[in-house]
Amino acid sequence: MEEKKDIVILGIESSCDETAASVVRNGREVLSNVISSQIALHTLYGGVVPEIASRKHIEKINVVIEEALAEAHMTLDDIDAIGVTYGPGLVGALLVGVSEAKAIAYAKNLPLIGVHHIEGHISANYIENKDLEPPFACLVVSGGHTHLVIVKDYGKYEIVGRTRDDAAGEAFDKVARAIGLGYPGGPKIDKVSKEGNPNAIAFPRAKVADSAYDFSFSGLKSAVLNYLNGCKMKNIPIVQADVAASFQKAVVDVLVEHAMHAMEEYGFKKFAIAGGVASNSALRSAMEEACKKRGVAFYHPSPILCTDNAAMIGAAAYYEYLAGTRSGWDLNAVPNLKLGER
Repeated sequence: MEEKKDIVILGIESSCDETAASVVRNGREVLSNVISSQIALHTLYGGVVPEIASRKHIEKINVVIEEALAEAHMTLDDIDAIGVTYGPGLVGALLVGVSEAKAIAYAKNLPLIGVHHIEGHISANYIENKDLEPPFACLVVSGGHTHLVIVKDYGKYEIVGRTRDDAAGEAFDKVARAIGLGYPGGPKIDKVSKEGNPNAIAFPRAKVADSAYDFSFSGLKSAVLNYLNGCKMKNIPIVQADVAASFQKAVVDVLVEHAMHAMEEYGFKKFAIAGGVASNSALRSAMEEACKKRGVAFYHPSPILCTDNAAMIGAAAYYEYLAGTRSGWDLNAVPNLKLGER
């Protein structure tokens, strides 16, 4: 029996404000993971400015790819395929990565594989958990997405719950701005909450009437804003850390409750989290505890693999590559790409 050839994939990610490239071997071994973040740039504006993000990607993308190859001690001649995020995300930002990937694939006559950004986040779990294989349930929580997903197989997903309005990360950003913490909201609320009392203020936990697994965070965000306005009108001092901790607990409680409800209904024994908000320390410890209680194995990527990166794209692309997925030269950026869409 001949030995299976290693498959080395160059992953490219540019869906929001991180320009990233990574070299991944056989879907789970990261040889390099280079991320150029624009956080400092967008902090000036209190959020990501799409035009600025796109221009920065153009400046950075070649450098980042060169660094990723150098760090892996490889050249483009050692690469078997190019994986790239083509959606969802900011259209201008996505186009930079897609154009770059096409150019390299065309010049080097390599297979091109368009990767779904959310599938990338889910696949980040495969990198550090070599034993994790589908089927399992996964909660994807990021700035733009809150999805409860059943991973039926590599590349096969069923969304059982999603947010009806704001994504969890979006709520974090908006509340952080309202209480004067600024951007990026997630890490700042996480940090400040450690000094606050999570039971100081009773914020609502929204239920969506016709779906046990769907989420809604806009009411919670409004409740926080109403609380702040009420304090100002009555001259009651606002304790920033208490507001942050109480808000964070309201979000975490709902995420944990819905996820565990799904685990019980579907009878899975493996549960994973993914996406930027998955690096939130309160969420991680609450999920860990809830899983332990139920005898469920809990998987989560390291914080660096939770935020946008290209290693997760390389991991997802590997399984697409094995499944025979190949994108044509007409691959385009799809800003509103739904999970499971091809």
